[in-house]
Amino acid sequence: MSVVVGYGTGLSLIAAIGAQNAFVLRQGLRREHVSAVVVFCVLADVLVVAAAVGGVGLLLSGVPGLLEVVRWGGVAYLAGYGLFAARRALRPGTLSADATGARRRLAPVLGTAAALTLLNPHVFLDMLVLGSLSAPHGEQRWAFAAGVIAASLTWFVALGYGAGRLSGLFARPAAWRVLDGGVAALMFALAAGLALS
Repeated sequence: MSVVVGYGTGLSLIAAIGAQNAFVLRQGLRREHVSAVVVFCVLADVLVVAAAVGGVGLLLSGVPGLLEVVRWGGVAYLAGYGLFAARRALRPGTLSADATGARRRLAPVLGTAAALTLLNPHVFLDMLVLGSLSAPHGEQRWAFAAGVIAASLTWFVALGYGAGRLSGLFARPAAWRVLDGGVAALMFALAAGLALS
């Protein structure tokens, strides 16, 4: 039962549209290093979930001022990512769906995935939430963690590889303009929400 609860919890936390999901979607549409990005995101979630269930989340909440630093760093990061997306939306001619894949080198793509995953302030909030939610499961808390990780795997595989089916639509610059414009608006909204929270 703990696995099922963990799976549902994991999907509810991960399915919210954010910077990381927008990046995975974009990589899937471009068919660029999709497997590497999906594997990286799942492995990062394994580390976050293990740390949360292992008690690091509760430890972080006890460090005075740390959540404030994380919050304002996240505001700056999300606003910066929003600016990059807005710039891409204004110049959609430079982007096209790449059916052959791998136009950029792997290192910068994984660097962006790492930044969007590990510098995201919601990672620390998720650690606190998952740490609290796993505690009542007692000895079954690792089964709960396995459910959360299974949800992460399901989500990122579906998002990364499912996006490729939309590549025909995104062969037009106007579609990229809409996508990047939406991502920019979302990043600005998340930054504002985080600043006001």
